[in-house]
Amino acid sequence: MPTPHQSRAARRRATEARILDSARELFAERGFDRTTIRAVAASAGVDPALVMQYFGSKRELFTAAVQAVPAAPPTAGPDALVDQLLATLGLKLGGLPEGTLAMLRSMLTDPAAADHARAALGRQIDGIGAALPEDADAELRAALVVSTLLGVAVGHQLLGLSPLRDAPADRIAALLRPALAALTTPTH
Repeated sequence: MPTPHQSRAARRRATEARILDSARELFAERGFDRTTIRAVAASAGVDPALVMQYFGSKRELFTAAVQAVPAAPPTAGPDALVDQLLATLGLKLGGLPEGTLAMLRSMLTDPAAADHARAALGRQIDGIGAALPEDADAELRAALVVSTLLGVAVGHQLLGLSPLRDAPADRIAALLRPALAALTTPTH
């Protein structure tokens, strides 16, 4: 409930944030197709018309809900890069943000979510590729790194594959380290 001293703009931002939080949670749980504006509104404690007023459409709400903060560029040097990649994976194994889960759950059934995932993964590939020593396969090696980490995160977070869910993150990292080191080293 808003405090009497809260400005109208602050109340609007709080309501918008509450709607986005509810949307992220529902899109992450149900995907794009099975999430309704009514369900988001009910979860946020607002009228469905207010959701439409703030976001315009379900598609625009989804786009806002899955927006991610851009990742920092990878650290230079192959060992440091592998360390950073494994640290990032450890964070993902600890739990993906709901916006990311929403995008991953929806990308196989919704073309716009697939486009969003493709663009986000493309930025990751570009960032990793720029950190790799230059050779003819740098972009391909970066794509293989991103695909490997994505596969582990999906297997752990969305599919709940027991070997991944039951293994400690540091054990997964230890087993992946040689593969990532091989992928981040030029093949001259």
